[in-house]
Amino acid sequence: MGCDFNHRFNAARHSNFTQNESSRIPNLVLMKKSIQIPSYIEYQTGYKRIFTVSDLYRTLVQAPAAIRKLRYNQKKGLINLLFIERLQLAVTQVNACPACSYAHAYLALKAGMDNEEIQAFLSGSTDFVKAEEAKALLFAQHFAEKGGLPYRVAFEEIQLEYGPIKARIILAALQVMLLGNIFGLPYSALSARSKGRPYSNSTLGYEAGMLVAFFLLLPFAMLQAFLYGLLGLPTTHFGSANSELEE
Repeated sequence: MGCDFNHRFNAARHSNFTQNESSRIPNLVLMKKSIQIPSYIEYQTGYKRIFTVSDLYRTLVQAPAAIRKLRYNQKKGLINLLFIERLQLAVTQVNACPACSYAHAYLALKAGMDNEEIQAFLSGSTDFVKAEEAKALLFAQHFAEKGGLPYRVAFEEIQLEYGPIKARIILAALQVMLLGNIFGLPYSALSARSKGRPYSNSTLGYEAGMLVAFFLLLPFAMLQAFLYGLLGLPTTHFGSANSELEE
């Protein structure tokens, strides 16, 4: 995995990166009207990935610590907002969540990204990838492809590239986005069903069940996260040998 990850990173470094970053923040009303997401996401006919109640619970438990790290970043300004948005767009692109794509397209526009760049990230293009962000964006794709259980060696490479504090913030941004996708996908499917476009690999029971489970499991997950915090136990899991990351 380490060699493959480095190979993809080195290839990305030599791609056509751009250093242009929009500094204009358009009118909020105009932004809402101009939001565009790829049609294959907006009008998809089935899930690219089907998540389970177990996936939902795991990400709910991770959420409090992840949100704290993002709030810490907001105070310290270690990673800029546009970088965070690009990371989260990368996760959403892999999972193809229409609701999350729309929401984060709006947030990205608000932060100063333009529609062309947003479309590129949601389409998996590297046209707007910055060299210094490439490895984190590849890790974001790996994280999403592994359903939130990345390989430890991949995260260790992120720690080496960005340092341990920024690496934790990057991971936190991905964890929060994954939770949004796990909720947003059945919500999007239910919305499509109400418009006469049900997903081919979904059922009304699954869609309603996942949405109800979110709220039923939330207090239990928050309690577990609190207890784990008191005991110093990890909430982040890796896909190799069931290893865990100390909080």
